[in-house]
Amino acid sequence: MTEQSDAWRLEVRRWLRFAEEDLIAARILLSEQQAAPRQVCWLAQQAAEKALKAVFVFLQLDFPRTHNLDRLRSLLPNDWTTKGIYSDLASLTIWAVEARYPGEWEEATLAEADAALRQAQAIFAAVSDDLRHRGLEM
Repeated sequence: MTEQSDAWRLEVRRWLRFAEEDLIAARILLSEQQAAPRQVCWLAQQAAEKALKAVFVFLQLDFPRTHNLDRLRSLLPNDWTTKGIYSDLASLTIWAVEARYPGEWEEATLAEADAALRQAQAIFAAVSDDLRHRGLEM
């Protein structure tokens, strides 16, 4: 294995580690009664975004600077399970902005936080499986 391929694999794993750390933080916050559900939603969105972007790092492709998870998913190769399973990620994408800034939208509920976390965990798992099937050692 060359130094360049080692660095590339480390970078893919780094993106996945950041995504997993966001999931861990979201789970911890969800268990805290005093935590704002919007923070869980934001971390869930970030975890899914980083997991999807890890695919582009793995494929050595540039990815757009966007929080739009549907756009990122649509750019995945057709043979990736992650692309086929999740056809609509808009309900998770909204938390990239709405969870971070006050606005004319409703505050996130515990049910929405739980749903966002579950969806982000599923995306992370699907991306991880896709990467493993393509030879990335985890």
